[in-house]
Amino acid sequence: MTSVRLYCIPHAGATSSVYRSWPDQVPPGVEVVGLDPPGRGARAREKPAADYSTLVEALAGHVIADLERTGCPAYATFGHSFGAMLALAVAARAAEATGAAPAGAVLSASLPPRLLPVPDELATLSDEELLAKMAADGGTAPELLSSGAMAGYLLRLLRQDLTIRPEFRAHALLRVDFPLVLVAAKEDAYVPPEQMWAWAEHSTASVRCVEIPGGHFAVLQHPREALAPLFREVVC
Repeated sequence: MTSVRLYCIPHAGATSSVYRSWPDQVPPGVEVVGLDPPGRGARAREKPAADYSTLVEALAGHVIADLERTGCPAYATFGHSFGAMLALAVAARAAEATGAAPAGAVLSASLPPRLLPVPDELATLSDEELLAKMAADGGTAPELLSSGAMAGYLLRLLRQDLTIRPEFRAHALLRVDFPLVLVAAKEDAYVPPEQMWAWAEHSTASVRCVEIPGGHFAVLQHPREALAPLFREVVC
């Protein structure tokens, strides 16, 4: 089996640490590489990206440099929620820079740009309301939210991402010529599986949807169940 490097972009307000357990959950031949936006995680000392284009270039630059360093012939991207649009754009930018198309982009639990609500209701919530929503959604460990300092840090990251997300709509015409794999959670209250199919308009290649049980963060909370069908689509 050809080795595939899977570059994983986190959801809004998160770091690549959400993928820390994934290397033990994937089939042989898949190498998980977490990507942090500037200003957080492994790139905490860098200045945060102020806009969509800067963020895409920063993430793609890491992918391009890593591919050149490792000489890996095959790669794919994965993005969850906020990270899905970035995963698509980063894969497109890496393909343009390297001349090598990815095996695919895997987009999880995210509305495509043209379906994003206007205005973004999350951006209007108070800090207390955002923290309550983060706790209810189950995408953040309770012990992190119970720490005042960590909760404040995560809120800052989330607000940075919410500032950038409205810019996604300006890129609704992004088209790629590599495959997409869509991951839809059957009980996702924010992104119903049928709306995930709208991503198909972003690719001229094959588009497949993998439905998994659970809510919005199911792919992160139960990676073993989600990754088996997911990587059959990308790697095989």
